Amino acid sequence: MDFVSVRIITGDVARLVAFYERATGVRASWFTEDFAELRTASATLAVAGTRTVPLFAPGSARPADNHSVIVEFRVDDVDGVHRNLSGFVEDFVNEPTTMPWGNRALLFRDPDGNLVNFFTPVTPAAVERSAR
Repeated sequence: MDFVSVRIITGDVARLVAFYERATGVRASWFTEDFAELRTASATLAVAGTRTVPLFAPGSARPADNHSVIVEFRVDDVDGVHRNLSGFVEDFVNEPTTMPWGNRALLFRDPDGNLVNFFTPVTPAAVERSAR
């Protein structure tokens, strides 16, 4: 089994895709006006509109209602990314901080309120874990 993607349901696909394109530097592939994907080497972030929810099960997902999942991206220089996103990201939850498990992390919210973590492994153990 391979873990391949996370999908965010939103009321404004274009706005959220534009945010993630700017934040990550990854261009989205659009499949319909209600569905786009941002693909990285290791996983895909899919963004879908509320009109796609009934295709699976009506009422099964609600936009801007996530209180438990953090979307994470490994970056080469989290401090540089923080400088680049200052003035663009409106809601930084914390500034770059070195976590006890060895990642230097930057936590912020996307326009729908979803938590996003950009991190850089900085300790030898964290660097080794990320190389796997």
